[in-house]
Amino acid sequence: MTRPAETRQRIISAVLRIIGDDGVAGVTNRRIAQEAGVSLGSVTYHFATQQDLLRESLLTFVTGETRHFGELAQQQTNGECVSLEQVVELVGKIASTIPDNSERIAPYELYLHAGRDPELQDSAAECFAAYDKLAATVLTGLGVPNAEKVAGAVVGLVMGMKLRALATGSGTDSLVDALLMLAKGAGVQD
Repeated sequence: MTRPAETRQRIISAVLRIIGDDGVAGVTNRRIAQEAGVSLGSVTYHFATQQDLLRESLLTFVTGETRHFGELAQQQTNGECVSLEQVVELVGKIASTIPDNSERIAPYELYLHAGRDPELQDSAAECFAAYDKLAATVLTGLGVPNAEKVAGAVVGLVMGMKLRALATGSGTDSLVDALLMLAKGAGVQD
């Protein structure tokens, strides 16, 4: 028997796949149920509205992603302060290991949808705050002055470069150079 938490996660995973494949417009309860392998009633039981479903899908994705990135950074640096080049190399390594599949497109679709739907804007802001916090932690470890202010620019650059790679089918090689240029402009010393 499937537990409610497992069913809920299967539904969220299905939503992210559907959004990545066909956009937010492709999300219907019937399609979710089919993709997740759950009953139609399970979808509406776990998520009363489409907004609840979209909001939770976005938050779940970002929570998992920031946790994963934080763990990778901790493993690579062993909690020690590292050089700018090591951090940029780590970010580049992480970015290159992220698959360019439909589930990676889904958050961008949801962020754009939030621009049209005020009910999702708080969730999108929460997601960007999580990314900013992770970036600020790394930047603080590097000794960047005003790391919290610089974090938003770093997050914007990483997301923009990743979006560019998704849209063009190119790699994320230019991300490392762009991050080095931004970090040096923020006053990080080698």
